[in-house]
Amino acid sequence: MLDRTTLRERADEVREAMAARGADADVDAVLELDEEWRELKARGDELRHERNQVSSTIGELKQEGKHEEAEEAIERSQSLKSELEEVETEADELAAQLEDAMLELPQVPHESVPVGEDESDNVELRREGFEDSRELPNEVTPHYDLGEDLEIIDEARGAKTTGSGFYFLKGEGAQLEHALIQFMLDLHREQEYHDVFPPVPVKSESMQGTGQLPKFADDAYRLGGSNEEAYGDDDLWLCPTAEVPVTNMYADEILLADDLPLKHQAYTPNFRREAGEHGVATRGIVRVHQFNKVELVNFVEPEESYERLETLLDEAEEVLRRLGLPYRILELCTGDLTFASAKTYDIEVWAPGDDMEDGPDRGGRWLEVSSASNFEEFQARRAGLRYRPERHESAEYLHTLNASGTAVGRVMVALLEYYQNEDGTVTVPEPLRPYMGGKERIEGHDPVGESALGAGERE
Repeated sequence: MLDRTTLRERADEVREAMAARGADADVDAVLELDEEWRELKARGDELRHERNQVSSTIGELKQEGKHEEAEEAIERSQSLKSELEEVETEADELAAQLEDAMLELPQVPHESVPVGEDESDNVELRREGFEDSRELPNEVTPHYDLGEDLEIIDEARGAKTTGSGFYFLKGEGAQLEHALIQFMLDLHREQEYHDVFPPVPVKSESMQGTGQLPKFADDAYRLGGSNEEAYGDDDLWLCPTAEVPVTNMYADEILLADDLPLKHQAYTPNFRREAGEHGVATRGIVRVHQFNKVELVNFVEPEESYERLETLLDEAEEVLRRLGLPYRILELCTGDLTFASAKTYDIEVWAPGDDMEDGPDRGGRWLEVSSASNFEEFQARRAGLRYRPERHESAEYLHTLNASGTAVGRVMVALLEYYQNEDGTVTVPEPLRPYMGGKERIEGHDPVGESALGAGERE
């Protein structure tokens, strides 16, 4: 949430920032609400002061025997009380409207963020891992076909049990998923992250605290159903990212400067309504409704947040460096920033199986596996995250940052395609082998059930 004082004093800058974002944000309407609210608060203060003065004279008038004047003062006091109640009620209503309007205003981009309309204006900063990349098969099979051939990804049965956008991982596919999660957790422990295993359902208040609500309610899964009549509305959402519960761990608390920087990592399953586009972009496990990732959340003092952003990016990159996967770093433009972010770097891994329009010169496509973002005090204001620079000083808002470390499913896609062999097997990268019982290759499994038999065998 933006600071109201900043909005008033730097209104032109905020207007320019909203325009640079391409945000449909009526700054002037918010300022008008704020002006009306402040006028009502001022009128309320005047009425309260006058009523106090009148009330203080009533006793004196009675002692002096001025009963008629005392009665007039009592009537005036009651009249002021009624008017004050009306003003306070109207001010409370306006305050609620103002709060709702402020929640709709996105973050102001940092001055270093390139101005642009959409993802086509993002700036590619560098590419890593292509110089000594491995030799690939003449034709790389896309992960969705390879996963089916090896019997390690089963989209059909996922759709049958739950619906489109859900899938089963089987055998070595499930092993690989678990291996990636544990590898990432161990790696980030080396980077001095403290483990957190948060609850998956989160309250609306928590979703609002990190900026998912009210803006992105349609993209999230809200819990409810036939038991609501019996148990009431639990006001819970399925976690869209561990950023939500972990950031809100310290909501409405005051931390100490000695606690900072505070670095938490959390593995969770995540749930989003990823609509995607028709065609190959939605095949496989790239755009799905449930996915795993390890999230890195940082709480820091304001003056350190941009230096920490660069370090956070490096910490997330280390996953791909150790796995030997080629990737690139993008700096997002103003028009592609998320609602709460002041500055973001995207990490995109190279998946060579699909020759998409946005792929590198060697074909394939880029898959976003992490966004390293600095939210400055935007989330802290919404969630009430503060710290004391010194124990005797007033509490201030801290800065929050986060990055995925990384999106497990998309890293798996890149691994299955990049480490694919001519014989259809997949080489397991060395860092993952200890987590897969020393397995060096994914060779697949035999299919199960009558559907796996030929027509003659079924007869």
